[in-house]
Amino acid sequence: MSLLVLGINHNTATVAVREKLAFAPEHMQDALQQACRKAGLAEVSILSTCNRTELYAVPEQASPLYEECADQGKTVEAITRWLCEYHKLGPGELESALYLHGNEQAVRHLMRVASGLDSMVLGEPQILGQIKSAYAVAQQAATLGTTLHRTFEEVFTVAKQVRTETAIGESPVSVAFAAVTLAQQIFTDIHTASALMIGAGRTIELVVQHLKEAGVTNIVVANRTLTNARELSRKYGVKEVLLSDIPEVLVHTDIVVSSTASQLPILGKGAVERALKARRHKPIFMVDLAVPRDIEPEVAELEDVYLYTVDDLREVIDDSLKNRQEAALEAEIIIDKGVEVFMRKQRGLGIVATLRNFRDKAEQQRDAELDKALKALERGADPVVVVKELARLLTNKLIHSPSVQMKKASADGHHELIHLAEQLFELEASNEAATAPDLVTAKKQ
Repeated sequence: MSLLVLGINHNTATVAVREKLAFAPEHMQDALQQACRKAGLAEVSILSTCNRTELYAVPEQASPLYEECADQGKTVEAITRWLCEYHKLGPGELESALYLHGNEQAVRHLMRVASGLDSMVLGEPQILGQIKSAYAVAQQAATLGTTLHRTFEEVFTVAKQVRTETAIGESPVSVAFAAVTLAQQIFTDIHTASALMIGAGRTIELVVQHLKEAGVTNIVVANRTLTNARELSRKYGVKEVLLSDIPEVLVHTDIVVSSTASQLPILGKGAVERALKARRHKPIFMVDLAVPRDIEPEVAELEDVYLYTVDDLREVIDDSLKNRQEAALEAEIIIDKGVEVFMRKQRGLGIVATLRNFRDKAEQQRDAELDKALKALERGADPVVVVKELARLLTNKLIHSPSVQMKKASADGHHELIHLAEQLFELEASNEAATAPDLVTAKKQ
């Protein structure tokens, strides 16, 4: 197995860098196929979220195992070069932000990510669904092979075990929860505030849930189409509008939370300035959870606007993590065991071809001696003599090669091979003085 993980996340890159490396969902299949062609990959899957972009890849040809992050092989250089080319980045823009994990550490990293242990919000559950989605897209793009398929299946099993056997996901800690918590700190009477949600995905749904729990009743959801927004309206009683209606709604909005997959800003400085003027500069609290950002950064320069990005929520989130720390330690133990089991399986797969060749050779030897025995019986030979001769000749054939190799190993001083042979063939440790010359002088057939 030659598996590697190459990527950036909220710990290594700012939101400005992360948004440059984000992949648009509608272009993901093309990006996967392009990565295979231009970076020399046999398999690849790409995870692109607000907080990370990671490539899970298997090189096209046999290459050194990437056991350490510092081992920058040709495949890693090719992937990095392709990433810069695809996103039109300068050669040095990613250098300090990229991390690399190979093989066992790559599996461990992916299990930790899927379990929410590597997230900005410890234990957040959305990441597992995002990884499953990345896996499904790679399947559709035909860039998923045996290695990644087996890896993802094991990762999903371990992540599920972490969720069911620990309390890692029991506390209501998420980016959505953090956004509402921050809003409650700014609005003492948050239940009287009006809220505008931009987008209608899972994150926005969570924000709506938390706002409802906080007592906010006046919630408007703006989306590119009304299909998903209407689903939120049905479930939570919110009002749905199109993105084009945002300027009109913004005038009456106290809280704005945005999370879409748009590659361009949805809310600009000019629109917010006009809304503030109409509101007579009544403050607006804004949280931009999207990467790339939905709200132009320049909006933060306006007076009476409090704009936060996902990076700004870190302090709020950290205050809510204490009751998950113990669960995280339990999760790490489960992951350690999961990695061990998976790597044992992978190492076991490496012997399959050898075992098949070993069996094929033994069966060929058996068939050759059996053919001789059957012909002897056809000529009228004594069956007892034929069976005894068959057993003798077959035994000699089967033990000849191992016997020769063991004698050579002994002569060359490779005593560790003799010890391994004793384990392999389940032999009693023999006295060196009592050698068995019959084994090494068996008649060659």
